[in-house]
Amino acid sequence: MDFSFTEEQRMWKDVVHNFMDNEFGRELTLKHDQSREFPEELYRKMAKEGWLGLLIPEDQGGLGMDKDPVMFAIFCEAIGKLSLDTAACIMTSMFTATNVAKHGTAEQRKKYLEPFLAGEAKFAISISEPQSGSDAAGARSTAKHDGDEWVVKGSKVWCSGAHHPNTCIAMMLRTGEGRYDFSVLLVPNDTPGLEIQKMDTLVRRSLGTTSLFMDDLRLSEGALLGEAGKGWKYIGEHLDFERLSIAASQIGNARTALHDTLTYLSEREAFGKKLVQFQVLKHRLAEDQARLSAAYYLVYAAASAMARGANATSLVSQAKLISSQTLFDIATNGMQALGGYSQLPEYHMERYFREAKHGMVGGGTNEILRSIIAKSMGL
Repeated sequence: MDFSFTEEQRMWKDVVHNFMDNEFGRELTLKHDQSREFPEELYRKMAKEGWLGLLIPEDQGGLGMDKDPVMFAIFCEAIGKLSLDTAACIMTSMFTATNVAKHGTAEQRKKYLEPFLAGEAKFAISISEPQSGSDAAGARSTAKHDGDEWVVKGSKVWCSGAHHPNTCIAMMLRTGEGRYDFSVLLVPNDTPGLEIQKMDTLVRRSLGTTSLFMDDLRLSEGALLGEAGKGWKYIGEHLDFERLSIAASQIGNARTALHDTLTYLSEREAFGKKLVQFQVLKHRLAEDQARLSAAYYLVYAAASAMARGANATSLVSQAKLISSQTLFDIATNGMQALGGYSQLPEYHMERYFREAKHGMVGGGTNEILRSIIAKSMGL
């Protein structure tokens, strides 16, 4: 299979990488990581370019790239090159926006999509609960009718980005007795009855993640996204795109981590020669490069399968599994190679290392991905 890019794809790759280098770069990435601030300037610049609407159909003001997963993977690889958290600041809103674009009413699209595309609003998605992470269908928070209103009770956790101003949360809530009887309600984060607590996590420093508490939170009938009882289906529709995006951002970050390691070893001397001249380090770098190449081709094989309309769930799961492990191993080797300097934020490696570990959990744990792959094998 030929994974070489078309001329359009090569140009797109250059555009997005140059944008990240020139409009954001290492220093701003470091600043936002250390201050735990959302990269608002980057978000608005991307909105100005129209890139927040990459996955939104053209007739709704977007660029319609949901039909071209390869182009989207190129984008995610570029925006994740310096930080998976930076990538998440952009991608998290984009996925929820696709749900609104696909299933929302004209009123919901006008209320939420238009300001999102302008860079003036954000989205968050809320699935996990304190007792249900990977077992998402074990969620207990409920939404029940009371006249012409929905009454929401319960708590959620790991809802990334929910605390930012003008954010709408797409919340999966139990509306029936069956295991998969869920609906999705659109909940503005300033709704009375909603308490949001930001969590002091090792990663997700720029985007931030939160716990949500709902005490008789009341919403109008118009908060329902699509049809009642179809929330499980709606949430699952974008998982392949989400996991592809994470895998692509991981290989982008892994390439940067490997580059930084090679640069350091090429400059640092010990025992009368450059560190890169020691065979043990050369072999380690060679192994890292081989694994990165394998992960890269797997990501674009998955993207190509999606572009053909094939069922790519297993392939996407394989791509995220291998990409996450590859990034973690490359970042771990980078930490070892840089020694004491790897502990300093200004060398960036400790950020790659921290975020790589989270990448093995967020968007589907590696254990869950293995189960998906095994199921596709008939196991």
